[in-house]
Amino acid sequence: MSALEGLRESAVINLTGAVTMIVDDSPFGLDITASALLGFGIKTRYACHSAAEAIEILKDHPVDLLVVDTEMPDMDGYELVRWLRRSGLDPNAFAPVIMTATHVRRSRVTEARDCGANFVITKPFSAAGLLERIVFVARDTRPFLEVGDYFGPDRRFREGNAPGEERRADVLRKLRHAADKAAAAALTEQGE
Repeated sequence: MSALEGLRESAVINLTGAVTMIVDDSPFGLDITASALLGFGIKTRYACHSAAEAIEILKDHPVDLLVVDTEMPDMDGYELVRWLRRSGLDPNAFAPVIMTATHVRRSRVTEARDCGANFVITKPFSAAGLLERIVFVARDTRPFLEVGDYFGPDRRFREGNAPGEERRADVLRKLRHAADKAAAAALTEQGE
């Protein structure tokens, strides 16, 4: 199977050998994230309390997955991801990044996307939600693009939606639209 084909839906993904880094200034946040990862077999290799600590490790050690908090003093998670993507460190510049955030406003989701992160997940997150995003990035075949000052995964999803992308309000709106369309079709049939 070529690297461009991605994994089939039924593929089993073994995450036990993944070199994982968590970056969060909160010791509690680090512990919770590490526990969630350990629950599905991923041992955290690097637990960093700051972006500066993470940078020093990333310069010398390859990492398979980063889970980065958005809000940290000095250098925040967005700046860290921008640095990583532009660092030229191979393979780390291409490593999947899942960002965690306590408050996720649309502008912050856009900022995460624009800094080169693969996903943002809201704290407190469920282990299942985190795993869903990890599996998605494992199967993700989007190429990395360099456009202007952006370097990271293609921000467009060509096939289907990203996990958790569709909001409940959007689902309800679609259901309401489908129901209205069906009711209009029924009225048209009755009038014939």
